[in-house]
This record gives sequence, structure tokens and C-alpha cells, in this order.
Amino acid sequence: MLVKVGDPAPDFTVQDDTGKTRTLAEFHGKKVVLYFYPKDNTPGCTKEACSLRDGYNALQEAGIVVLGASFDSPASHRKFKEKHNLPFVLLSDEKKEVAETYGASGGLLGSMMAKRYTYLINEKGMIVHIFKKVDVKNHAEEVLQAFSALSEK
Repeated sequence: MLVKVGDPAPDFTVQDDTGKTRTLAEFHGKKVVLYFYPKDNTPGCTKEACSLRDGYNALQEAGIVVLGASFDSPASHRKFKEKHNLPFVLLSDEKKEVAETYGASGGLLGSMMAKRYTYLINEKGMIVHIFKKVDVKNHAEEVLQAFSALSEK
């Protein structure tokens, strides 16, 4: 069953770009952007990551944690982060379990890559917005606007 807006965000346990084990639960009480992307160092994924990097200060000021996830290894993520100066955590979903749980697996090359989906999770751990169509050049702004619109409700 795929997650939808209003559902509790499923917890996960995966390694990050440093090899450290990370869970979603450790970010409870914070707004979280969990964005899935197909592959490190591909044109669209680089644009999306750089948009989030360039908007990172504004996201932090809004109290938003950014977590990127793909099927790439921690070593691949580390190189991608260093090359593009990414200030946020990249999660290695090598077993594809997290993407499967969230409904973000089965991208461009079937099960080879994740779909470019972004999930906004509120402080209570609930999914409050899902982007299934991402503007890779302006994703940070999209995220800020969505969280802002949600807080006005």
C-alpha cells in the first residue's frame, strides 16, 4: 500500500553518506523534506540537489530538515555531496525498501532507480504533501511555498 497525504510517514533505518545509520524517527518534532531522486551525478538530480543546496539557509530558517534518498551507495553519495557542496543528509536506500514503502520505486529504468518524488512530513510525523512532479531548478522554493501554505491553514 502506498502512502498518501494524512498518513503517518513510515519510519526507516538506512545508512547515510557517512555510513552512519539513520532513522526518520530521529527527526520527529521537525518538519522534514524526504526527497527521492533517481541517481547521483545525473543532470536532473544534480539540478534538484543544487536547488535544495541554494535554498538551504531559507529551509533551515523555516525549521525544515532535508533528506535526499536514492539507491546509490554511501560512497557514491559522499562523492556527490563533496562535488556539489551539499549541506544536507543523503540516505542510501540500496535495498530499495524505503522507496518501496513510500511508493517511490520503479522510476525511469524500472526498479533500477527511484522516482523523483518528494514527501513533506510535519512535526508530528504525518505526510502533509507529496510532490509527484518536481521542478528540479526551483525545488527549494516549491518546498518552502508548500510548507508555508500548510501552516496558513
